[in-house]
Amino acid sequence: MLLYNGCMATTRIYGAESRPSQPSFYIANRVDEVALAAILKTLGGAEGVALMIEEVLYPSPAVMNVVKKSACKVLTFNFRKSDSRTLREQLMELMQEGKDVLYIPGRPNSIIGTNSDVPMPFMMQLGALHIAPVPVFVGMYRNHIRRAFTSGNDYDFLTIDFLPKLQPGPQTGERLLEVWLEGGCKRYSENPVFDKSLPRLIVEGMRKNASVELVDGLDGTSLPYGKMLGVAMALSRWLKKNVKEPRLGIILPPGKGGVIANIACFLAGIVPVNINYTSSDGAFESIVRQSGIKHFVTARAFMSKLPQFPWPKGEAIIHLDKTLKSLGMPAIAGWVTFAKVAPMPLIAKTFGLDDRSGDDEVALLFTSGSSGEPKGVPITHRMLISNIAQLLSKAWVPEGSPILCSLPIFHSFGLAITTVMPLLYGFGMVTFPSPLEAKSLNDLIEKHKCVIVVSTPTFARSMLRRAKANTYDSVKYFVVGAEKLQKTLADEFEAKCGKKLLEGYGLTETTPVCGVNLDEIGPTEEQPYYVPGVKMGSIGQLMPGLAVRVTDPDDDNVRLPISEQGMIWFKGPNVFSGYIGREDLNAEIFRDGWFKTGDLGSVDLNGFLTLGGRRSRFSKIGGEMVPHEVVENAIEDFVELPEGFTGRAVAVMGVPDAAKGEALVLLSAVHQGQLNQALEDIKNPLVAQGLPRLWAPREIIPVEAIPALPTGKMDLKGCQILAYEALNIPH
Repeated sequence: MLLYNGCMATTRIYGAESRPSQPSFYIANRVDEVALAAILKTLGGAEGVALMIEEVLYPSPAVMNVVKKSACKVLTFNFRKSDSRTLREQLMELMQEGKDVLYIPGRPNSIIGTNSDVPMPFMMQLGALHIAPVPVFVGMYRNHIRRAFTSGNDYDFLTIDFLPKLQPGPQTGERLLEVWLEGGCKRYSENPVFDKSLPRLIVEGMRKNASVELVDGLDGTSLPYGKMLGVAMALSRWLKKNVKEPRLGIILPPGKGGVIANIACFLAGIVPVNINYTSSDGAFESIVRQSGIKHFVTARAFMSKLPQFPWPKGEAIIHLDKTLKSLGMPAIAGWVTFAKVAPMPLIAKTFGLDDRSGDDEVALLFTSGSSGEPKGVPITHRMLISNIAQLLSKAWVPEGSPILCSLPIFHSFGLAITTVMPLLYGFGMVTFPSPLEAKSLNDLIEKHKCVIVVSTPTFARSMLRRAKANTYDSVKYFVVGAEKLQKTLADEFEAKCGKKLLEGYGLTETTPVCGVNLDEIGPTEEQPYYVPGVKMGSIGQLMPGLAVRVTDPDDDNVRLPISEQGMIWFKGPNVFSGYIGREDLNAEIFRDGWFKTGDLGSVDLNGFLTLGGRRSRFSKIGGEMVPHEVVENAIEDFVELPEGFTGRAVAVMGVPDAAKGEALVLLSAVHQGQLNQALEDIKNPLVAQGLPRLWAPREIIPVEAIPALPTGKMDLKGCQILAYEALNIPH
C-alpha cells in the first residue's frame, strides 16, 4: 500500500506494484482532483500517460485543472458521434507510443453513494473498443457511521485500487463492473468505524438526540429518547442480575416496550432473540431449542391478545410492565438523570459498552420459515452497523425525520431499519403494533408527517384503498419489499397519491438491505448523461460495499456474466457467516466467502439488480424451468378483483406430475366457481402476453385466502399444504 496526501484527505493506493509492465488501457469508476493527481503520479506523469475524456460528460473544473497542469496528451471523443473502430485505432496508437491511457469519467447526474460515474451507455461503448482494460476502483470514505461511503467531496480518506487486468473477450462492461464492486467491497469492509460497539453508538445517538420522540401510535403517548435510554438502563441492570443465559427471548410488537427491551439487552450484553408471535407451536419450539433461551420478555396486555400462542409457563416469563413497576419510579428517574448528565466514559464503563463489538453476536434472528423450519441467523455489531451505513450512504434523510415503525421487530427490516437505525441517527419513531391496519397507519403517517414508510406490496395495496390523495405528501421514501411489486399497483399508487412505490430487496442473512430504488434522477439541460436512481421492475442499485457474482442455476462452478440471469451470490460486511447449528447447510451455501442467496437475478451496467424469483419457486416441466412468480404476476395483471379486495389474489404452486415431472396449479382467492371456464379465461391472456402455453396452470384450487406470513411474504409452506390437500397428495 502506498500513501499519498492530497488536500486534507489521505489517499491509500493498492496494487500499483502489480500493474502490467506493458502500456495498458486504464478505466476508473470515478475520479476527483485528488484521485487523478495520485493516479498520474503512480503511472509516471506526462511522459508515460495519455488521457481520454468525453467532451459532453466533461470532468469538473478542478479535475480539468489537474489535467492542464499534468501536460498529458488528451484524446477527446463524443459518445454519440465517435466511431468505436476509429477510437480504438487512436487508443492503440497511443499505447504503441509507450503510453498508458487513462479514461477519466466525468460527473453525470446521480444520487449520492453511487458506485460508479460511468453510465451504462459508456460502459457499453468502452467495452465495444475490445481492448482489455485494467480496472481502477476509486473509493471515497468517511470516518463516520452515517454515509461511510460517499460519491461527493466530503470524504475523510480515499482509496485507489489497481485491479488485475481483464482477460480479452466479450462483455467487458459486465466484467468491469463486477470487479469494481468486489474491489469496493474489500475497501468498504475495512472501514474501522464498523469495528465499533453497537450499544455505544446507540447510547451516543440517543444522548445526542435526547428530545427526539418515539410516538406510540396505539395509545398516542410519546417518549423522548433521553428518557427512554434511562428506562432501558434501569431494565438492563435488572436483566444483568437476573438473566444468566447469553440470549433472551423478546415477544413484543413495535412500540415503547419492544424498543426498550431490545436496548436493555444490548446494554446488558445479552443477545435479544425477537420471536415471531404468530409462530406455530412447532416453529416456536424450534426457535427455543436452537437459541437455548430460557426466559422471555413480554407484557401481560400483549399476552391477552394472543391466547393461542404457546406461551411459556411460570418464571420463564418476564413481564415488562410488572418488572419496571417493581424497580420503582425513583430508581428509574435516577437512571434517566444518569443517562442525561453522566460522562460518556462513565456510561461505557458502567455498562461495559466496549466489551462487545465487531464480529461479536449482538442479536439473533430467525428466518420466516416460509419454506421449512426457521433457521437462526446470528447478527453481529459489524453487520448491523455496516448495513445501516450502506443504506444511508445512498438515502439522504434529515435528523429528526419521523419513520413509520410497524414492521415486527422479529423481522430483519423491523430490527435494523425501523428500530436500530432511528436510535443511531435521531430519526423519530412512529410505532404501531401491526402492519395490517391500513387506516390507522395512514392516519399516523398523515398526522406525524412520516418521511419513510417501509411495507410490502400487499400491505401497500390495502393502505392505498384507504388513502386520500394527500395522505403521503410528507413521505420521501415509500419502500416495499418481501414480494414482487406489480406494475399495476405502482401505477395506481402514483396516480392516486402522487408517490412512487420504491421496490427494495433484502434478506435476513444480509442484515437485510441488498438494494433499493431511491431518488429519481434524469438528464438536465446542462448534463444529458445520468446514472438513474430508480429502475422500475428492478429492486434498485446494489448497496455500496456489496459484491455480487452470478452462476449457472444448476452448477455453482459455472460463472455467468452478471447481466445474465442466474444464481445470485453476495459478499460484504453485512453478510452473515452461517446459520447456528446448521453446518450441513452452511457447507452448501458458502464458497470462498461468498453467500449463495437462493435467488435468481441479473445486474445491469448501472448496478441495478433485477430478480427472477427464488430457485425454489421454479418448476421443471417437460425439461423447461418455469418461474412461478412470473406466472403469478402475469395473472394478477389481468384478473378482476372483487370490490374491496385487498389481499393477495393468486399463488402458483408446483405439484408432482407423472407425465411431465411437475405441473402448475393455481391457488385462487378470487375464483370460487365455474373453474373450467375461469381456467380458459386465464390461459388465453397468458399466451397473449407471450408466455408459453406450457406455463399455464393445469387447474384452479379455490381458497378463502392466500396464506401469508406476518411480514407480508407468501407462506409457501402453507400454500403447498393447501395444494396437496386439495389434490390428495401425501405431504
